[in-house]
Amino acid sequence: MNKEKLPSAYHKVFTASVVSNLGNGVSAVAYPWVASSLTRSPILLSIIGLMSSLPWLLFSLPAGVFIDRFPRRSVIVFTDIFRGVITAIVAFTLLFEQSHIHLVRTHIAGVHIQTNTALYLLLLVASFLLSCGVVLGNGASQTFVPMIVEGPLLEKANGRMWSAESVADQFIGPPLASLLLGVSIFAPLLFDAASFFGSAGLIALIASSVIRPQQISESIPDFRREIKEGLGWLWHNLFLRNLAIILGIFNFISAIFFSVFILFAQEDLHTTVFTYGVLMTGAAAGGTLGGILGPKMIKRFGRGPILAIALVMNPTTSLLMGLSTHWQFAWLISAAEMYAAICWNVVTVTLRQEIIPDQLLGRVNSAYRFFGLGTQPLGALLGGALVATCAHFVSRSMALRIPMFVAAGLGVLMAIFAMPHLTTAKIEAARSQSKK
Repeated sequence: MNKEKLPSAYHKVFTASVVSNLGNGVSAVAYPWVASSLTRSPILLSIIGLMSSLPWLLFSLPAGVFIDRFPRRSVIVFTDIFRGVITAIVAFTLLFEQSHIHLVRTHIAGVHIQTNTALYLLLLVASFLLSCGVVLGNGASQTFVPMIVEGPLLEKANGRMWSAESVADQFIGPPLASLLLGVSIFAPLLFDAASFFGSAGLIALIASSVIRPQQISESIPDFRREIKEGLGWLWHNLFLRNLAIILGIFNFISAIFFSVFILFAQEDLHTTVFTYGVLMTGAAAGGTLGGILGPKMIKRFGRGPILAIALVMNPTTSLLMGLSTHWQFAWLISAAEMYAAICWNVVTVTLRQEIIPDQLLGRVNSAYRFFGLGTQPLGALLGGALVATCAHFVSRSMALRIPMFVAAGLGVLMAIFAMPHLTTAKIEAARSQSKK
């Protein structure tokens, strides 16, 4: 057996991930664009961002218990089907209600859109439910890969998967969404629903014999005790605890401006449905390079310097985005930001897979994501509140940029705090301790 060759089961997971992320890329453009056609309020749009990130705060910890209690393959299949059904309901609702929706195709100064309350609430509920599926499904996916790929190949497997995910999610998906929105307002979401069902089918085809056994307790789940075990393990591992807190600050800052980014893109960068889709491909270009070059850069420069670069890029790209006046420049900024983010992910996810014991991987990973992603609702709400408040004192154009300037300032403080905790020496010490 070639130890450098990834197993066939990985290729099924890889393909399922690409299919699912293609649908995600379509919905990443379709959902905010549809939402901006239902309301122009930065507060209401930021609440959608809040609802889509709230499950990370509410359900990350119990999700870890489910991931460790049930076969991870089954969890992935269930959540893909669940998300497919929710997305299909939204798609068909938009189909029947499309005559009542004024789809924004390009921004016209001074245009006013009366909020469609019923459809806005539908998107609100759907965003929350879909994110619940993401919390459980993505957590299971990250803990499933080590069950089919040997440790020495994890960085290669993760890097290759994230590179392909970036192409599907952020390079092919957004322009495809623009084309589908040109056909009908419901078409992109119907496509997304089909992608979830396709992904579920591919994962279900993986033979049980090629999956390393998962230690599953047959006792009645004691959620409080098992959540406490996951939290306790994370909290006593100083390196991973610091990494989780740093990620939480990272995502809080990013959520500040991203929750109203659709308004900034439409009103300040003057994007149409099509050019917004193209703008979103910038992240794909950077993510693809990050997935391909990340593992090579890690071997050459070490894990600590790669994380330091990502920390510096965060405030830099926030500041440059706030100064942008053309979507083409914003495209380049998005590419640089995502390149750094994917390199960060290649390092940190692989570290978690190496350090955390398999029988605790779901719970500890979920505890990590609780701290790392649970801050996003607060950031999203703060972003909308900043725009709504500042619009009373400055122009709406400047108000839409202020969250980016705030994010840049906070990003500088975060980098100063984080760098001493993420050196190569501390990373290697954490890896060595886990092997004892």
